[in-house]
Amino acid sequence: MENSFDRIYTVVKTIPKGKVATYGQIAAYAGNPRWSQVVGFALHVNPQPGSIPCHRVVNRFGEVSSAFAFGGENMQRQLLSEEGVEFLTDGRVDLAKHLWIRDFEVCK
Repeated sequence: MENSFDRIYTVVKTIPKGKVATYGQIAAYAGNPRWSQVVGFALHVNPQPGSIPCHRVVNRFGEVSSAFAFGGENMQRQLLSEEGVEFLTDGRVDLAKHLWIRDFEVCK
């Protein structure tokens, strides 16, 4: 039986390159829209950073984490930029261009 972290990791693995999702989206897609903080905890202890792309998860405003767990404060922005994610002048991800909307038919 999958636990909450496993469900979160399963969803995060489906975020395509060049897209981002919010903590709230991941929580909802994992089965409980109240799990936003749980998503943060799960991503902080990501057991497989090479295959669970936690850098693709941002807050609801498109802000990257100030305490990104894998490589320092600017690493999340760098990883997203390398995937083609664009940032607004205030440093937030351009959610109008890069917010991932899950296709439920593909990701079931």
